[in-house]
Amino acid sequence: MRPTLRQMQYLIAVADTGKFGDAARAVNVSQPSLSAQIAEMEASLGVQLIERSRRGAMLTGAGEELVRRARKILREVEDLKAVARFGRSELTGRLRLGVLPTIGPYLLPLATRDLHKRFPELRLSVREERTVDLDEHLQSGEFDTIISSPIDHENVHHEPLFSERLYVCAPAEDPLSRGEGPVRLKDLKGSALLTLGQGHRLNAIIRELAAASGAEVSSEYEGTSLDAIRLMAEMGAGVAILPSLYALSEARLDRGLNARLIDHPLARREISLIWRDTSPLEMSLKELAAPLRNAAAKVLRHE
Repeated sequence: MRPTLRQMQYLIAVADTGKFGDAARAVNVSQPSLSAQIAEMEASLGVQLIERSRRGAMLTGAGEELVRRARKILREVEDLKAVARFGRSELTGRLRLGVLPTIGPYLLPLATRDLHKRFPELRLSVREERTVDLDEHLQSGEFDTIISSPIDHENVHHEPLFSERLYVCAPAEDPLSRGEGPVRLKDLKGSALLTLGQGHRLNAIIRELAAASGAEVSSEYEGTSLDAIRLMAEMGAGVAILPSLYALSEARLDRGLNARLIDHPLARREISLIWRDTSPLEMSLKELAAPLRNAAAKVLRHE
């Protein structure tokens, strides 16, 4: 008996979580059912794949090799499904899109009308995730495409959408809030910069800015959203560093903060529509990029 796709999915879940219970919850089955399926796979292959102990589940050498190959098989199966969904040249059916939480809410609503007009049969299934999770789920086949920074992803193709600059947003009493012109890097010296948690590209960029300017990344607070960072800055917890789409569409509406552009090459990130280099959807996804690029341009032209 050959391993089934479901058994491979269960084994990968155990590999990712290190525990049978957590793996079962991740794939929405009971733990006994998951354990039984993996035991059946081991019996059919005649090899132990998982070392079980009170501390959790650890892959054997054979298990690690099988997981590596299973990931590739499942990714190719997802590509096969994509071929079936998008067999014609135009975009139709459901497209699974992953997007950075610092981009999605400020870009996709602006693009919705144009997307629907160009691709009336397209249905987007959208999920926001951190950069590291977007990469994992793109490579595993859970996403057909993602909107992210191409520098953070390997073995992909991409279509550039826009270049996004960063803004300082500080309350009225902060020296950085004085004036209307750009902020120089040296002006950040001594400031406590607020950022999102680890795993976000924005976190890495802000740490680079802090190191180059003599500022520091606040150890008191890590935000879970750009709104949270902005509110903490308004309360005096530090200086918010916010990307263009958000700063121009949201932060400037807050009279308690003055949004000023940071004038330095480090204060920038490139955003693209990204897909696996093996994806059969490349031509269709290039068509999708245009309305997304146009939507971003409507906001960024006010810089």
